[in-house]
Amino acid sequence: MKRLNIHETKTHLSRLAAEVERGEQFVLCRAGKPVACLSQYPAEPRKGGQWKGLVRGSDFDAPLPPDIARAFRGDGE
Repeated sequence: MKRLNIHETKTHLSRLAAEVERGEQFVLCRAGKPVACLSQYPAEPRKGGQWKGLVRGSDFDAPLPPDIARAFRGDGE
């Protein structure tokens, strides 16, 4: 990310906005210290539920097969 000082940001805000629209991100600094980030605003809010019914979680707590459990414990083969 490019770092810009506040004065430079105010001077070139229109150009920076166009670069942000193309995906560029900037860190705004005051006296060399980061104070804000200039990045693209999300076009629409994120929605959940796209994975509903596609992922099963019921086997998550099932015990590991013995050979895999030994490998995680570091037991030799």
